[in-house]
Amino acid sequence: MRLPEHAAHAIRRLERAGFEAWAVGGCVRDSLRGAEPHDWDLCTSASPAEMQAVFADARVLTTGLRHGTLTVLTDGGPLEITTYRTEGGYSDGRHPDGVRFVTDIREDLARRDFTVGAMAWHPERGLCDPFGGQTDLKNGILRAVGDADTRFQEDALRILRGLRFASKLGFAIEPETAAAMRRQVHRLDCIAAERIREELTGLLCGRYVQRTLMAYADLITSALPELAPMQGCQQQNPHHLYDVWEHTVRAVGQVPAEPVLRWAMLLHDSGKPACKTVDEQGIGHFRGHPRASLALSRELLPRLRFSSTDTERILLLVERHDTPLGDNEKLVRRSLSRIGEARFRDLLAIKKGDAVGQGTSRDYVAQLFETEALLNRVLAQEQCFSLRQLAVNGTDLQALGLRGRPVGEMLHALLDAVIDGQTDNRRDTLLRLARTRMEEQHVK
Repeated sequence: MRLPEHAAHAIRRLERAGFEAWAVGGCVRDSLRGAEPHDWDLCTSASPAEMQAVFADARVLTTGLRHGTLTVLTDGGPLEITTYRTEGGYSDGRHPDGVRFVTDIREDLARRDFTVGAMAWHPERGLCDPFGGQTDLKNGILRAVGDADTRFQEDALRILRGLRFASKLGFAIEPETAAAMRRQVHRLDCIAAERIREELTGLLCGRYVQRTLMAYADLITSALPELAPMQGCQQQNPHHLYDVWEHTVRAVGQVPAEPVLRWAMLLHDSGKPACKTVDEQGIGHFRGHPRASLALSRELLPRLRFSSTDTERILLLVERHDTPLGDNEKLVRRSLSRIGEARFRDLLAIKKGDAVGQGTSRDYVAQLFETEALLNRVLAQEQCFSLRQLAVNGTDLQALGLRGRPVGEMLHALLDAVIDGQTDNRRDTLLRLARTRMEEQHVK
């Protein structure tokens, strides 16, 4: 393991001043597993005031100093340097009521959440690993430091953080740690909604998301209770091999690991349990489930403080996930006119994931690839599907004598005619059609 120069230089400065310092936490974990750390954190025996004295000539941020953290701005990136500390009670279940600065690195590591993040490293002293984090890292085990219940009582968000690690790294959660998560999961009620959203988004975008969603569905639906009815909801339908939850899980793993797509896939069938009916032959039906899923999503997304942009995009994908995009160029142009290329491609990804997640037939997946080929052909040939591409504009129609609202109405009528193949997208042809329609409307 090698430290980048800006981190090694900071350690040398602290130690020349008589203090101990280590690289700590996620950067050590990632380095040991052969991954490039996103950032580097240090811890030190120096008090906050002593750190400020050591880096008096450096650019620093002191916003975290009350809790012992000084951010040093270096050419290699920001370094968060924190005084060794222990933490007091967690009356809000999230933040320590107070911190106590200490001089022993092992006391500092003991306050951390999981053993794989409770390691420190020094260029000369090597690895400090009092809780067996390196062994757990090699074995792919996520284990709480010390008493697992205490760790999650201190900060319930650690439950979802653990699930995010499991999804991202493929680690198994040690049984007693998983049991403590389940015992303490009710404490998520006191966690800010946006923090829950961030952790769940990381979980959904993990490489091992399917395994995590299946193994810890009860924990996830504790954070998202609206989704609990999906578990065990049998579809009883020849088009579906799995219950609603497992179908959704399989579909989530099939779409690109982009947050909006993964969230839309998670929510696309969330309204199915409320819509389920069974006919006389025992076949399950879910009529109107896109509308029900849309209504549920409209409640859930604001609760989790999604941005208006992401909310709008997710809602469109949930609402239209079952709507055909078109099996010929005319219908593809019509869909493009309604939603644009970007959302069309989003829906293709959602529909492919949905189809694979059904586990019954490959024919529909093949049809979606044919639709994608049609889309690419329409775009490559620059076929007209928007007002921007139309060969005439409002000024042209005003020259014919139209004013106000009729201008826009005529433009849309001409666009519809082009999309439907009733006329060519040529200026002279469109103006002639516009004159004809104006004359017809005048006669009427």
